[in-house]
Amino acid sequence: MKIIPLKEGNFSANKTKDFTLLTEDSLPTATGIRMSVQPFLIITKNDYILLDTGLGWKTPEGKTVLSDLLKKENVRPDQITKLLLSHLHKDHLQGIIKNTENGFEAAFPNATIYVQKREFDFAMENRGNPSFDFETLDRLTQLPNIVWMHEDQGQISDEISYQVVGGHTPFMQVFWITENGETAFYGADDLPQESYLKYHLAYKSDFNGRKAKELRQIWEKEAVENNWKVLLYHDLDKAVIEF
Repeated sequence: MKIIPLKEGNFSANKTKDFTLLTEDSLPTATGIRMSVQPFLIITKNDYILLDTGLGWKTPEGKTVLSDLLKKENVRPDQITKLLLSHLHKDHLQGIIKNTENGFEAAFPNATIYVQKREFDFAMENRGNPSFDFETLDRLTQLPNIVWMHEDQGQISDEISYQVVGGHTPFMQVFWITENGETAFYGADDLPQESYLKYHLAYKSDFNGRKAKELRQIWEKEAVENNWKVLLYHDLDKAVIEF
């Protein structure tokens, strides 16, 4: 199993969920929460797996950062076989489509897309919430190869298992990918940064901060016992913790 962080950059996010790329010029005046946006590519014997799709951030030349990062790894977007969505906040979803002269199309055209239906329904019931990009959500339903997930936990394949845990959002799901005795764990925004393991806090930015805190304590114990590699989507400096 090969784990490849695909870091779009470090950003600041204000209360209305506008994201600003942190550069030498923007850093002195940036306000709000600072975080990375970092999807992950995991290559196994059977699959090219993408964990979330980022902001769809573009370079000044108009190129999508995520596709450029894949290109550096000699991976084409059409090689992605499975796209696993933890939840549907804009910073985890916007890279799922690309605009064209004829409208839009799937950024990863051959990927099977796994979406929790209850998470989608929750998002659509909260129109106007700045955490979501409703244009992208509307387009999501028109993409090919969507698997609407309804169960609380299960297996996507022999290597991939999932569980709906809530916490950051009501129906957020996390993933375990295991191959040859090695396990990568993606806790998404219930465990977005290494500091969340050092300070046992319930964060107000979560739908249920207390539950997210309790889950982190459980996962840390299991990670130590089972030598997980924990993937950190929002850590400014680190991508993976190895236990």
